[in-house]
Amino acid sequence: MIGSAPEPLLRVDGLRTWFPIRAGVLQKTVGWVRAVDDVSFEIGPGQTLALVGESGCGKTTVGRAILQLEKSQAGRVLFEGTDLCTLSREELHPYRRQMQIIFQDPMASLDPRMTVRDSIAEGMESFGIGGDGAERVDRVAQLMERVQLDPKQMSRYPHEFSGGQRQRICIARALAVEPRLIVCDEATSALDVSIQAQILNLLSDLQDEFGLTYLFITHDLGVVRYLADRVAVMYVGQIVEETSAERIFEHPEHPYTQGLLAAIPSVDPERRSVTVRVRGDVASPANPPSGCRFHPRCPKVFDRCSREEPPPYAVDRGISRCFLSEGTDGGD
Repeated sequence: MIGSAPEPLLRVDGLRTWFPIRAGVLQKTVGWVRAVDDVSFEIGPGQTLALVGESGCGKTTVGRAILQLEKSQAGRVLFEGTDLCTLSREELHPYRRQMQIIFQDPMASLDPRMTVRDSIAEGMESFGIGGDGAERVDRVAQLMERVQLDPKQMSRYPHEFSGGQRQRICIARALAVEPRLIVCDEATSALDVSIQAQILNLLSDLQDEFGLTYLFITHDLGVVRYLADRVAVMYVGQIVEETSAERIFEHPEHPYTQGLLAAIPSVDPERRSVTVRVRGDVASPANPPSGCRFHPRCPKVFDRCSREEPPPYAVDRGISRCFLSEGTDGGD
């Protein structure tokens, strides 16, 4: 860390999560899907890191691996210095309270047979939070009010709410166990644009109120512009650029980041005149290209890109995996 900045709440170091490709009657392993391949980053307490990339880049797998919902083959996931990858199921239990997740589809993540009251209180019961049943009902009412829902509706079922309301229920459920880190996995992408803005504002307010730390996973850089402190851009299992949100929107270093920004609709004629078009389709993580994984689609490609894999070069308190960044020293 730089200066007197606090130690990170979460540190991911060299994380690798591959999935076997099996074939034949005996289901022998014939290859690997390199969903997450040497990913490193950290998030300070009370901060938001946005993990951005196209579908299939591995960002959701990163979130699941952090929460130990997927097993990783290598690397470390350090929560306040404790490597979660080395813990048994019983040892993980108290950490599961401190780390929660909000999924993309709130309807799929809520049990249709459970009332809103029971869905929100489920985690409290599991971790022994909130005293007896009456106290938990009071806490459910408080949480519903905090996420701008009517507590009188707590006896209703998920199908009786709109998509935005269901996502508010999921947020209340996550808050119920008093977590410190929340993984937001495409938490707004299934919602209308106006509802997206409301949910983002709510998440921002809750972060200020409770000191929450967010890993915000999304395919849309525009969504996180006013929420993220730092942004990590992911492509085919690797982070290709990671720096401050201000830097990434004003001076994107990697051509892939530049292409993602160019895809954001803008009425600014100056911004629209400077665009980097990303061609072709996302490479397969089961058969990533040699050299730089982005080179088959890169408008700035040159010979070296297909032969060598670029290391993470230091760029203004962040990194960029691009040979065009070679020679920078990171600056201040």
